[in-house]
Amino acid sequence: MVQVILTFQLINFAVVMSKAAAKARAQVVRLLIPAGKAAPTPPVGPALGARGVKSMDFCKEFNAKTAYIEQGVPTPTLITVQPDRTFTFITKTPPASYFLKKAAGIEKGTGKPGHDINGTVSLKHVYEIAKIKSTDEHMRHLPLESIARMIVGSARSLGVQVVP
Repeated sequence: MVQVILTFQLINFAVVMSKAAAKARAQVVRLLIPAGKAAPTPPVGPALGARGVKSMDFCKEFNAKTAYIEQGVPTPTLITVQPDRTFTFITKTPPASYFLKKAAGIEKGTGKPGHDINGTVSLKHVYEIAKIKSTDEHMRHLPLESIARMIVGSARSLGVQVVP
């Protein structure tokens, strides 16, 4: 009986230790924030506040870093929060759908991809978008042609026709 209780206490202690160890690791928060318009309102405030980071500090740094980008451009951001509540962040290029919608002159994609066509873009636009996207860290190893094919796929799902 004593051995069973000791085993249960050891298992319970191991569970508590594993929860503490999980909190001790750095956490990564992925957000899509408009360039130059970060504010401690949702989604930034709650996402960082839950991890103990002062959202106003992040907003000031983010807005300073994205000051050269046109205001309001959606910027994917990876925020790494350390256990001591310090943070670092990486900004990426805007999503391909943003560039495609801007090039096609549309507000939003179609409700029926493959059936309805909202706008058209030229192959030249696709390659320009591919050049911009190739600067992202996760796309650097891919050839430009492969990135362009991905963008053509995104265009199809938006209802944008690619013309030569």
